[in-house]
Amino acid sequence: MTAPGPGLRPFSIKAKLGTLVVVSVFITTGLLMVALRTRTELRFITVFSVIATLLITQFVAHGLTAPLDEMRAVARSISHGDYTRRVSGADRRDELGDLAQTINLMADDLAAVDRHRKELVANVSHELRTPIAALRAVLENVVDGVSSPDPETMRTALKQTERLGRLVETLLDLSRLDNGVVTLKARRFEVWPYLSGVLKEANLATGHRRLSSGSGNSTRKDVHLHLDVSPPELTAHADAERLHQVVANLIDNAVKHSPPHGRVTVRARRGAQPESLHLEVVDEGPGIPESERHRVFERFNRGDVTSPHGPGSDGGTGLGLAIARWAVDLHGGRIGVAESVRGCRIRVTLPGIHQPRG
Repeated sequence: MTAPGPGLRPFSIKAKLGTLVVVSVFITTGLLMVALRTRTELRFITVFSVIATLLITQFVAHGLTAPLDEMRAVARSISHGDYTRRVSGADRRDELGDLAQTINLMADDLAAVDRHRKELVANVSHELRTPIAALRAVLENVVDGVSSPDPETMRTALKQTERLGRLVETLLDLSRLDNGVVTLKARRFEVWPYLSGVLKEANLATGHRRLSSGSGNSTRKDVHLHLDVSPPELTAHADAERLHQVVANLIDNAVKHSPPHGRVTVRARRGAQPESLHLEVVDEGPGIPESERHRVFERFNRGDVTSPHGPGSDGGTGLGLAIARWAVDLHGGRIGVAESVRGCRIRVTLPGIHQPRG
């Protein structure tokens, strides 16, 4: 919505009040001239002038106060948690129209925040319930003597605990995103050793430029991950911790949607600016429909594509790609779904030493 300029607009309240004053003066002057020509008593002219002025003022005042009464009612409903009501007259070409548009936009924003809050509670409750129930079952079996605390049982319990830890870390990232408290700590680094380290931290088995295992957030062991950096001595300038979030979330998403024994490629190239970086994560899954591509980076969006490795897989909170976009935006970069003959290709562009967002 464009703010009104400092000048007087043709349909502004100031213009209407000014017109009211001018019309009242003209009416009074006209009646006075009629009285002088017809020798009518001045008291009658005064009465007629006052009545005419009051009628015009009442008409103008009603046009100004009626929208304000409606706005007050809508604002009271919003304060009570009802975000469905909207103010009519947003198409007015005066200050009241601007105010109506602002109130409606505020109601839309509050409705979206309330919807996200409810979705967050529902998603987090769903994600917490599964690992907690599994962990409780393992511990109850150990306490009841049904199973012994052998390494395999402890690994099962550890796996569920790690899943809870990942969820808590995701929620912390979301809190930082909302509060805007994260600042960039950009530095120069070599891309190939850095990405290799990211994959190692994701518990992938290292091979010669080919790392075969599942991502750290997935239990799959059949997906082959290929790292392609060119030139090998490529360097970039970015916040290593934030970039770690981007790469880890993109790999996790690609692995989840890869077919059995599929291949995920992480590709890094030099950008146009000094120490800028082009990153791509490509999988061989079902891909993302064109109609869904604008929504994949929204919070809580899990997409309509079923994971190829079967039902019951961890669909996550729907926050991974949203956090990846947030981290890229902090750098002043771009992230999006690129065209791909097969599967899905997510492309990330970081500007290097130019204009990071703090």
